[in-house]
Amino acid sequence: MHTVRSLVADGVLLLLILSGSMPALASFLNKSVPHLVAGLLFFLVPGVILYLVDLPFDYYETFIIEQKFGFNRATRKIWTTDHLKSGSISVGISSTLLLLIFWTIAVSPVYWWLWTFLLVSLVQITLAILYPIMIAPVFNKFIPLENESLADKIMHLMEENDIRVKRILQMDAGLRSRHTNAYFTGLGKTKQIVLFDTLLQSHPSEEILAVLAHEAGHYKKSHILKQLLLFEIAFLVGFILTYHLMNWPLLYSTFGFESSNPYNGLFFIAIFWQKSGFFFRPLYLTLSRRFERQADSFAAKMMKDPQPLAAAFKRMATDNLANLNPHPLYVKFHYSHPPLAERVKNMENNNFGDGSSLPLREAK
Repeated sequence: MHTVRSLVADGVLLLLILSGSMPALASFLNKSVPHLVAGLLFFLVPGVILYLVDLPFDYYETFIIEQKFGFNRATRKIWTTDHLKSGSISVGISSTLLLLIFWTIAVSPVYWWLWTFLLVSLVQITLAILYPIMIAPVFNKFIPLENESLADKIMHLMEENDIRVKRILQMDAGLRSRHTNAYFTGLGKTKQIVLFDTLLQSHPSEEILAVLAHEAGHYKKSHILKQLLLFEIAFLVGFILTYHLMNWPLLYSTFGFESSNPYNGLFFIAIFWQKSGFFFRPLYLTLSRRFERQADSFAAKMMKDPQPLAAAFKRMATDNLANLNPHPLYVKFHYSHPPLAERVKNMENNNFGDGSSLPLREAK
């Protein structure tokens, strides 16, 4: 399903490019609207087309596949409302960012790549801070954890390991899906723990604590900061290369453009970076899986027992119908986490995949 979905989207995008639709759209916009608006619409029109093409696949995945295996709990009204909300937010954020980029290119033709890099970085940090308090509540209801005993255990576990959390919340994830999860979100004073109500319903307290200990491992090991720095370096290199590619006349003539408007070049270079990212995925995913193993190790040591996390993995594998033995090549290109069977084996063998182990005298 995922492969067909991607092939259809790529096919439609290729049709838009090879049919001459994009030069025709650019010519029409240049005559009809101001330059900044033309650049924005040049991105938004194909973006909306691809979004609409993807909707039937999302509907099928939600109401046929997820429904078949008992995961879906969303109604068609919720599904429609979620798409309207997410589409509006995405258009708002992307439009603001694109207008800032086009304005920067116009104001500073030589150094726009640097100012754009700084703007994108600022937007990323701002969204990370605002997401838990302004964006997430648009889709889900968040309330303080109702299980006070569990909340006390979580707070005690976090304080023991010098982790300060503002709030512990539960989310009405069960309104849409039976899938389970828990996560840390926010930066600085907005940092909080969120537990899916489905996780609370299906896992005992010790397993929930172990899952949160895993998330705490990401925090203590500075994985989020390391990933952010990695992305920032990649963005900076990408913007420098984009600046030079946009000055390449062949880029415009190849796709049938009569003039070299910056947004025309930026559109095709953005597609190039998006598609070439597939070949860099194994590098990023290898790092991500390494971070997950480190977080598993931290969680086992934090709990002073690997068994609760192993039990949580087993329950998650059963509840989510996980593929326990995916092909190694598929793992390299698609898995941000090690396969669950591998993680359970590491726990049960007192080997956490990062070269460390829990002292036997501490294991229960």
